[in-house]
Amino acid sequence: MLGAWGVAACGGMSGALQVEVLEDEVAQVVPVGGGKAYVVPRSTLPPGAREGDVVREGRLDTELGARLAREVAEWRARLAVPVPDGLDLDSGASGSLTTSKEQ
Repeated sequence: MLGAWGVAACGGMSGALQVEVLEDEVAQVVPVGGGKAYVVPRSTLPPGAREGDVVREGRLDTELGARLAREVAEWRARLAVPVPDGLDLDSGASGSLTTSKEQ
């Protein structure tokens, strides 16, 4: 049953799937643009498929994969909070941040 679903999903799909997780025998994929992730046999993916790749019509779509990667990078950059000069987040806080208010 899983084999037939995987072939239909990756071989003759009308939309694109992004490979989320690769394991020895199976892969988790999710429809590009949204949808529920599901598992397909890894053998139904094109040779050389890796996590993050996009598969369309049974082939790797490197252009769409690159575009999605750029969009994710842009979203992460927009969500990033700038760190003020002089603030060292790696050193760890040695005391209370409100010590001066507590005294």
